Amino acid sequence: MAKKFVCSKTEPVVQTKAGKLRGFLLDSTYTFHGIKYCDAKRFQMPTEVEPWEGVKDALSYGFVAPLMNQETPSGEVMIPHRYWPMDENCQYLNVWTQSLDPKAKKPVLVWLHGGGFAAGSSIEHVAYDGNNMSQYGDVVVVSLNHRLNILGYLDLSPFGEKYANSGNAGSADMVAALQWIHENIENFGGDPENVTLFGQSGGGMKVWTLMQTPAADGLFHKGVVQSGVIDHFNDDTKSDGTKIVKALLSQLGFGEDQVEKLETVPYPQLVEAYRQVAPALEKAGEYVGGNPMPNDYYLGDPRIVGFRDHAKTIPLMVGTVFGEFAFGPAIADKWTLPQEEKVAMLQKKYGEHTQTLLDLFQKAYPEKDISDLLFLDSLFRAPSRDFIEKKAAYPEAPTYSYLFSYEFPFDDGHVAWHCAEIPYVFHNVELVPVCNKPGVSDRLEDQIFGAWINFARYGDPNYAALPQWPSCKPGDEAVMLFDEVCQVKHNFDAELVALHDKITPSFLGEEPEAPIQH
Repeated sequence: MAKKFVCSKTEPVVQTKAGKLRGFLLDSTYTFHGIKYCDAKRFQMPTEVEPWEGVKDALSYGFVAPLMNQETPSGEVMIPHRYWPMDENCQYLNVWTQSLDPKAKKPVLVWLHGGGFAAGSSIEHVAYDGNNMSQYGDVVVVSLNHRLNILGYLDLSPFGEKYANSGNAGSADMVAALQWIHENIENFGGDPENVTLFGQSGGGMKVWTLMQTPAADGLFHKGVVQSGVIDHFNDDTKSDGTKIVKALLSQLGFGEDQVEKLETVPYPQLVEAYRQVAPALEKAGEYVGGNPMPNDYYLGDPRIVGFRDHAKTIPLMVGTVFGEFAFGPAIADKWTLPQEEKVAMLQKKYGEHTQTLLDLFQKAYPEKDISDLLFLDSLFRAPSRDFIEKKAAYPEAPTYSYLFSYEFPFDDGHVAWHCAEIPYVFHNVELVPVCNKPGVSDRLEDQIFGAWINFARYGDPNYAALPQWPSCKPGDEAVMLFDEVCQVKHNFDAELVALHDKITPSFLGEEPEAPIQH
């Protein structure tokens, strides 16, 4: 059935601080793509965009940040992607809204994309589209691009004042985007005093790093961290970028007094030089960039340095998915496979710990097949439990815990993987075929979507379609399990995760079965 489309010379047009923008209307949703929210010179802090006369089109997605690795289609049935032109001039955001009335005051949800701080974009996943979330939730949805990898997170501060915060330039872009939202979102029907950040993987990390960034105070009010807590995220003891920058200069044939030449070296050449010098320095324990750098701008991982007073006041939802990096094939015919064959597979992986893990797994997940234990995640779940426990110690704002444990109708029953919950969060299950399961996925989508929308609107994910979901208290993690039947369990997997995390080696730095940046 055809939808109503409007895009004329005069509507929809919105006044922003810098000038007027034209988007389009599709049925009930006003959409604006590719809004430039700031400018920035390489390695330097962002600046406001220059005002313009007339009306600018916001009808095309803006450039995405350049990536250090060639994108390679992989596992598209599990995580359908979109690929887009890249350019350093990448500070663009997108808006979906149901109203252009400044008095509408609708909740604002700001999506921070995954990919660590090195890759990804605001449109990378098909499921990132904000139309359905805006329409069904009656909210304003914003997604954004920012500088990544060596463009966004390489410390040159020892080489000049203009590079004072280059180690956090990408995060400064995000703050600039939040400032743009604060100053302009009212004219898109949004409430600048009710802004929720939500992000998955690297996007989840961005949520809590912005909580630890004083410049972002007052620009957002709630946060959702989806698979975004991990150990060894950054080492607060490492020094500045002196060694990596000197090595870069030498590799490129520049003197140590020619650091400004790094501003003009073509990006591919800069990346190649970085690849030549960074591994040895990293192996020696030296700073090589790539993540936010603790300093006066970003105060560090709250699990290490503690939550800032302002961060304690931010309501949070924090969670993971059952399998995270279980991108590989599932166990064929797992429900009918003889028990002894499954146990043999478990013993091959877990050795002497098999029976103890199996007992703990069956206690935590009595409805699951024991073969699922092969794919259980603790890489994210263990540090997320620690994060939740530490945040829940502060009564200033609630912290809610969840785990997405749904089994997909793929490969005879596949555990949930990294990013698997995103289509449900955005109400975009219809866009991702593997998510669909008659009689199940529509209901689960409504439950997950409703929780996110209610949390954004009220700071509380509870609503009628879900069991009562208490916030966590010290020593009491109340976990909402999103599955075919949603339920709340308390500390249900604490022993299982602790043992699994202890005996399962981290594969950080190794090649996973699929690109983990997504």
